[in-house]
Amino acid sequence: MSFNQSVQKSLELLQDEICLGLENLDGRSKFREDKWVREGGGGGRTRIIENGDLIEKGGVNFSAVHGKLPDVVKNSLGATENEFFACGVSIVLHPNSPYVPIIHMNVRYFELGDGTYWFGGGIDLTPHFVDRSLASKFHKRLKHTCDQFQPDFYPKFKEWADDYFFNKHRMETRGVGGIFYDKLDEEKSNLSKDELLDFTLAVGQTFVPAYTEQTENRADPIVEQDREWQRLRRGRYVEFNLVYDRGTKFGLETSGRIESILMSLPRDASWIYDYQPRNSRERNTMELLKKGIDWI
Repeated sequence: MSFNQSVQKSLELLQDEICLGLENLDGRSKFREDKWVREGGGGGRTRIIENGDLIEKGGVNFSAVHGKLPDVVKNSLGATENEFFACGVSIVLHPNSPYVPIIHMNVRYFELGDGTYWFGGGIDLTPHFVDRSLASKFHKRLKHTCDQFQPDFYPKFKEWADDYFFNKHRMETRGVGGIFYDKLDEEKSNLSKDELLDFTLAVGQTFVPAYTEQTENRADPIVEQDREWQRLRRGRYVEFNLVYDRGTKFGLETSGRIESILMSLPRDASWIYDYQPRNSRERNTMELLKKGIDWI
């Protein structure tokens, strides 16, 4: 089995494990699957869960695509090779309750025809209302995973997440961050290629237990004003995904399946002109949407 085949098989299994874990966590809804084929080479499995007890709308997508790099992607990467292979799992969950956060994960592998490769990915959390204790639990989970491989991974990747998941036009972070890494290879990590795959899978396997801890308030009665705030925060999430997200841009520029690419968007979102926070919870959340906070 080639390394690319090993990556593909491992990430397909990761998708299966995460979907099963989320179905058990939700308790009501099940994923439906669409298999698709990319005209330029490869394909994937889009899995969507909706109208659940916990999850209003979410997706756990797997893709393995290959072929010729479009010029716009080739130029952005500074690549001289035309051939590429890309494989990954991407997740976004939008919960029913405003007291449960949005969560995103992506783990991926990319290789050019000349053998140049890298891993990328991460997990980040976007609470509608920031709770310091829950943010701390989340970051401790991620630090524990990182520390099993390199002691400098968590601080480095946490800072990277703060910088990446940032709505520049709003001057606010998307949420409480998490970890983010990209173009990680043997030289940059001091890990072997196999160890980097193990690290990427370990990040993926952190997803379900980390999110489970964030759902403790899922049954709290919902105040309508908080529901409106949830829709506004979803709107900020949409802004980031459509303006800055690299995965969204890559999918659109490589003629990816549009339904799979835009599965990250919520079912309902709002934009209100010049909205100002109305209570202490909303104001506290806005004050904590900053880079550099030590959540642990």
